[in-house]
Amino acid sequence: MTDTDLVSLRRDLHRKPEPAWREFYTTARIVEELQSRVDLDALHVGPDATVADQRMGVPDAAELAAWHDRAREAGADEELLAELEGGHTGAVAVLERGEGPTVGLRVDIDALPREESDDPDHAPVAEGFRSEHEGAMHACGHDAHATIGIGVLQRIAESDFAGTLKVFFQPAEEVIGGGKSMAKSEHIEDVDYLLALHIGLDHPTGEIVAGIDGFLAVRHLEATFSGASAHAGGHPEQGRNAVQAMAAAVQNLYSIPRHNDGATRVNAGVAEGGSAPNVIPEEARILAEVRGETTDLMEYMHETAERVLRSAAEMHDCDLEIEIGADAPSATSDDELVSIVADVAGDANGVDRVLERDALGGSEDATYLMREVQQHGGLACYVGVGTDHPGGHHTATFDVDEASIGHGIETIAGAIDRIGRDRP
Repeated sequence: MTDTDLVSLRRDLHRKPEPAWREFYTTARIVEELQSRVDLDALHVGPDATVADQRMGVPDAAELAAWHDRAREAGADEELLAELEGGHTGAVAVLERGEGPTVGLRVDIDALPREESDDPDHAPVAEGFRSEHEGAMHACGHDAHATIGIGVLQRIAESDFAGTLKVFFQPAEEVIGGGKSMAKSEHIEDVDYLLALHIGLDHPTGEIVAGIDGFLAVRHLEATFSGASAHAGGHPEQGRNAVQAMAAAVQNLYSIPRHNDGATRVNAGVAEGGSAPNVIPEEARILAEVRGETTDLMEYMHETAERVLRSAAEMHDCDLEIEIGADAPSATSDDELVSIVADVAGDANGVDRVLERDALGGSEDATYLMREVQQHGGLACYVGVGTDHPGGHHTATFDVDEASIGHGIETIAGAIDRIGRDRP
């Protein structure tokens, strides 16, 4: 059973969802809760929690300012908001409990830019905590993740844990933009063991996945084709059709050969250009992504995709500009931590099934932090906390079973306490 005050916190975060790098109210609310619940040894906020020039997918200044003002209107602390200005969101909370290992927990805090259902049967509508920000929604459970992070800190503060706990409240996961900025910060350098988590992932309430693997490395691309406009009826020969180049590129992106070494993916998520049916379009663009079961396979897809894009531009006598966007590597959960999580989860209240491993089949920028710890000789593990969600992730009807917040706190806090004693 999840404590009622944690349910209230989760619902407050759900009411005020904020997309990547706009998590002003969310960060302020997390800080407020931490300061009221836990006697922390350090709390690094905003620009002190991340490396600014490693942030990816940061929106423009006008967009950031609008969300900053919205957070102020919602009652966020003015002094804290001043620290967060410019999209410097997120926090790292540190609890020191004597000699022992340094354990990190990463939870993400951002929402998605999509509308939430207003169906009366949708629990947030029925219970009065539907998103108040039209066009934004916690459609992936990050409101629950932030709540679990706070609950774990409080639980460990009350335990006999020996060592240091750092909880990374990471912004901008949904755009694969925040993980690297925390992985390159000084806060990760001394972490011996790292846990990350996600709620749901099509696992029901009462089920824990001790170690999730199958992270696909991912990279985003923006390709802009530039040609020359002309009258489509009078002088079509004078035009250089950017949409034609774009269309050829889209078709051929999906023709990239699969690879014998593992799974690969490509998607042209946005393809747009032109202004009128009687004008040969001079500009068009594609927003695409490539993925691979390993980072090397993602690089193979990226190199091939760029060749396809250049060939399409050349075929239709257009210029091409390619901008590389956010990316994230693949990662694997370490056996030693998977075993600890599985053992602890088996004794957690409300948990009735434990799976040792499962594959995500998607991408996550927690992999930046996982790999950073592993490259320093530490261990990392990504945990799945099952929850009954009526709609799929990223859909308008997504919601979490709030009982699973308690399952996540008990499992993660138990694993951290065990790590402090066993030091695998």
